[in-house]
Amino acid sequence: MGESAVGELVPSVKDEPSLDPAAERPPVPPAPPNPESEDAGPSDMDKDSLCPICMQIISDAFLTACGHSFCYMCIVTHLRNKSDCPCCSHYLTTAHIFPNFLLDKLLRRTCARQKAKSASPFEHLRQSLQQGREVSIKELDGLLSLLTEMKRKMEQEEAEKNMQILLDFLHCLREKKTEELNELQADLLYIKEDINAVQRYRTGLYRTKDGFSVKLRMLNGDSIATKAWASLTDKHESGIMCSARYAQGQMGSQNKIADAMDQASSHVLQRRDACSGSDLQSVAPSALAVARKRQVHSQFNGLQECYLQKRRNWNGQSHKQDRRDTNTVSRGGYNPGLDDFLSVLTTFTRYSRLRVIAELRHDDIFHTPNIVSSIEFDRDNELFATAGVSRRIKVFDFSSVVNEPADVHRPVVEMPTRSKLICLSWNKYTKNHIASSDYEGIVTVWDVNNRQSVMEYEEHEKRAWSVDFSRTEPSMLVSGSDDCKVKIWCTRQEASVLTIDMKANICSVKYNPGSSIYVAVGSSDRHVRYYDLRNISQPLHVFSGHRKAVSYVKFLSNNELASASTDNTLRLWDVKENLPLRTYRGHVNEKNFVGLSVNSEYIACGSETNEVFVYHKAISKPMAWHRFGSSEGDDENNVGRYFISAVCWKNDSPTMLTANSQGTIKVLVLAA
Repeated sequence: MGESAVGELVPSVKDEPSLDPAAERPPVPPAPPNPESEDAGPSDMDKDSLCPICMQIISDAFLTACGHSFCYMCIVTHLRNKSDCPCCSHYLTTAHIFPNFLLDKLLRRTCARQKAKSASPFEHLRQSLQQGREVSIKELDGLLSLLTEMKRKMEQEEAEKNMQILLDFLHCLREKKTEELNELQADLLYIKEDINAVQRYRTGLYRTKDGFSVKLRMLNGDSIATKAWASLTDKHESGIMCSARYAQGQMGSQNKIADAMDQASSHVLQRRDACSGSDLQSVAPSALAVARKRQVHSQFNGLQECYLQKRRNWNGQSHKQDRRDTNTVSRGGYNPGLDDFLSVLTTFTRYSRLRVIAELRHDDIFHTPNIVSSIEFDRDNELFATAGVSRRIKVFDFSSVVNEPADVHRPVVEMPTRSKLICLSWNKYTKNHIASSDYEGIVTVWDVNNRQSVMEYEEHEKRAWSVDFSRTEPSMLVSGSDDCKVKIWCTRQEASVLTIDMKANICSVKYNPGSSIYVAVGSSDRHVRYYDLRNISQPLHVFSGHRKAVSYVKFLSNNELASASTDNTLRLWDVKENLPLRTYRGHVNEKNFVGLSVNSEYIACGSETNEVFVYHKAISKPMAWHRFGSSEGDDENNVGRYFISAVCWKNDSPTMLTANSQGTIKVLVLAA
């Protein structure tokens, strides 16, 4: 048995010369020549150095009585479960295994050689120093030269990478700036064209005005004006006759007419100035014009953005049309984009502040909390209703509030309710009908004349935040609740007509003013959804952008939808093209319902600073604002306690109703 065991060990020891050619070979039996033995040796050695159990390089080699080598832990663990050899199934116990010192030595040498082959020169130097070997100066110089070369190569590669990154950045920057330059050049071209067009139009207006002034003086018997008018008429007629033959003569005559008109108007002005100095004030810039210029400069960036956007949009549309339509002009004689901007500029600079024209206090002696949650005008803007935590719907006559100042205004109609109210909506067809939603989830339709409820809908399971009558279908109304449901009601039915189930609390609902089949929904999940009621399986559009709950949704037109959120912003959306249009910032709204109201041009909202803000729909910053004062005074401590809770425009007029959490209602009007 011992001789056979030694014979089994020979193949493992036989491969030692292939690992160390300098070692002395022991005598071995002759073997047939194999030309690939030198190449096959290392791979065979690699295989023989693996443990048959873990298939890793043998660690702490032990030899079995049957001649196989294993890791000590591997074979011991195996023999605890079985009493045989993993390779040949020969009977085996722990008493039949022995340390294989020779194989351990060979494996250590092999690992050392492999590490030496893969080690860097620095590693070689470190090992030599650790082993206490002497290193010559020549070896150190060679090593330093190698390290210097490697450092130079790495620095060069790093520099090349940095230069490539810098070059890519510069190329990108050049492309971007080239695009900006092209855009700027196009903008400058638009501005130049519009300046010329406006100057021509303005010159025409001045000439027309001077002509009217001369004619008016002539009618009043002014001899100088009569002569000037006769001269103008003769020159104008002669210019027309010449223009039939010579086009340039017409232009010259027009210039002469203009000069003559200027001369005549100057004579009139001189005579007017001689008689009275009052007309000099009309020539000087008025305070209103100065205020409007100041407002333009204060919002210059917003107006610039608006102008360029409208001009570029019209230019893009003109490129899509036929060539014959590219020079489209408006009725004023200039580009339609400029015409649109002129409309914005006119409506924006028309007003610069909010002025109080009436203040209404209807505090209840026995009901101290009097937050006004909703305030709405009726169909004809003659009455307005308020509702809130006082559990009452109060209807006031608007003209009486404005024209008859009083310490406490009494409502013309007052209807008690079972719960605190949140929202009101007047019927747009039946003047005396108004709908309300309350904290118990009840939606009620009231008859103001009879002071009684007409219908009560109790399907909502939680607080109903919003209710709205349809403008085009007066019998239909929509409501939204904390139970994550939007319900469509008909005043001729006791049960809901349609239910939209959602996954978030509903904060606001609104019918499209041009159709009863489209509804906008604002919810606590930060989204605004636009539904087609003919298919409620999924919304027609989902508008994303708000970072917190959407508290209000209101339509400026059939295609423009405004939304308010507790992220301190308002947003404007295009429901037809499914596009975001603008974001408005300036007010403070982080936790309360502060009100939202819109008309065709302006957006009004409240603020938690007890202020009302008004935005022009084309400008992102507020154009006017007004701060409410507390009953104790306007000191900072008192002002911070209250917030604006409701706002409402009077149709498309510059007048609005505003209410705060203290119960004070003010009638404000936009003023220059």
